[in-house]
Amino acid sequence: MNSAIKLFDTHTHFDVPDFDHDRVQLAHQAKAVGVEGLVLIGFLHSRFTDLIETQHFLNQLENAPKSYLAPGLHPFFIDQHETHFLHDLEQILRTEDCVAVGEIGLDTFKKEHKQAEVFQKQQDFFSTQLELAQRFEKPVLLHILRSHADAIKILKKHKFQHGGIAHAFSGGVQEAKALIAMGFKIGVTGQITNPNAKKLHSVVQEIGLEHLVLETDCPDMTPLCCQTSHERRTRNTPVNLPYVLDGLAQVLDMPCEKLAEHLWLNTMQALRLEND
Repeated sequence: MNSAIKLFDTHTHFDVPDFDHDRVQLAHQAKAVGVEGLVLIGFLHSRFTDLIETQHFLNQLENAPKSYLAPGLHPFFIDQHETHFLHDLEQILRTEDCVAVGEIGLDTFKKEHKQAEVFQKQQDFFSTQLELAQRFEKPVLLHILRSHADAIKILKKHKFQHGGIAHAFSGGVQEAKALIAMGFKIGVTGQITNPNAKKLHSVVQEIGLEHLVLETDCPDMTPLCCQTSHERRTRNTPVNLPYVLDGLAQVLDMPCEKLAEHLWLNTMQALRLEND
């Protein structure tokens, strides 16, 4: 990988215990392969303190990617969320330097999440977190799984105008275009390296590189090419982001260097960061 390439991992869970024993080493390795920035994403209230402390810790390291904070309550864990957690989220947005609110959205992958009462709770938490993002003028990092139509409907209802990223996008071309029309970028994970991910390949080819950003979603979503390595088979890390770039470059049939430049600018736009 060309060391001059600048990459930004827009979606990580680099704060979770999986990385406690080698987080510093991995941060240095990520920087060495071109990862200049990463976002630490919230998902559970019980992890908010560790999320913030990890961000502060990483930003004290030399030769490590700059770390950005995006606290939020994940729809998959809706049964663990309590209403007063939203107040704590608001306090974090008020007191910490947050780049976005995330990951938030809707998820009906599990059968129990399709139950009316549970799904309504997901929608209520999604709506309230959108309102917080609007109040603090922050983009959002969306988690949408098997519920794109409902999520898009809620975004339109709120007239959400701060954009963000549709993380680990799994919808079709029309859903992608609907989100892009509302100012969102489409997050591409290591799934792009899977030759059988034909739906995702079609989406990125159809919408074009100006609407795409990269992410590892570590420790999940390990690129297929890394799964053959025994040491990386069960855990994804920010160090793998160049493999995501390479997979996307192959699908779009363009040089990694040129693609990386566009993806960096897309990320700066999505997260409202100054391009340095």
